[in-house]
Amino acid sequence: MYFRDLVKNRILITGANGLLGQRTVGFYSHHKNFEVLALSIENKPVFNSIEYVTCDITNREDVKRIIFDFCPDFIVNAAAYTNVDKSETNREIAWKVNVKAVEYITEAARAIDAHIIHISSDYIFDGEKGPYSENAIPNPLGYYGRTKLASENALRISGTIYTILRTNVLYGATFNNNPDFVKWLVQSLNKNEKINIVTDQFNNPTFVDDLVQVVSKVIEFDKTGLYHVGGREFLSRFDFALQIAECFQLDESLINPISTEQLNQQARRPLNSGLITLKAETELGFKAHTIVEALSEMKKELVL
Repeated sequence: MYFRDLVKNRILITGANGLLGQRTVGFYSHHKNFEVLALSIENKPVFNSIEYVTCDITNREDVKRIIFDFCPDFIVNAAAYTNVDKSETNREIAWKVNVKAVEYITEAARAIDAHIIHISSDYIFDGEKGPYSENAIPNPLGYYGRTKLASENALRISGTIYTILRTNVLYGATFNNNPDFVKWLVQSLNKNEKINIVTDQFNNPTFVDDLVQVVSKVIEFDKTGLYHVGGREFLSRFDFALQIAECFQLDESLINPISTEQLNQQARRPLNSGLITLKAETELGFKAHTIVEALSEMKKELVL
């Protein structure tokens, strides 16, 4: 099906229609030294110039067949079941996508010595003593966090070449209608809708293009292990929302401050969270955009 090109590196990107998947596919589509295969459960290619394969990554045989056919040097696993609340009730689906699929990918990757770059989350922590370094002890509060921690452990015992990138509050522009926090907030305020935003959840939101740059540096420097990736500023979700409203010149009075407890969500959230990025800065030359810089970049290409 595919023919090996000894000059180019081959990179397989799962979850290619998600926020990180799209931006990673877009980045490597312009890279002359890489041949890209985009994998998504949806048969809706975002880029016409890139080869897409439709695949349910919870199907072990399909995953193995695609990996063995393409024989990638690198696999960026950007696919995940990310609905934190629904993970509490749809536990079987969350476990299949976030854990079993990782096991299937590692089985095939190990056989061909492919390097897996896997995306994890600050939700593996309880939010009691954030922000967290790579050495912090995980203690997930909800089922989503438990699946992400289990996926990390699956990689650690797999015998594969791997890099784990933990991130938090990922935001950025997409090429389809999938809204991130920024796009959702801007669309809501544009409609003059009042929205509730929590004041007691603290993170350092991650601009997606910064995460893509870290992926590229991991590949360029052939780095393995664990890295934390996040923004420069640690702030509440409410203060983040205010910055978004200011940047897009929207009515801040529509943003109603509320506590996490008042929202009465199904899943518990880590409150005092966020990720310390010193290791990525030192070993990968990582330098995050400021929120203002990132939002300015988003404004140039955001389709509302």
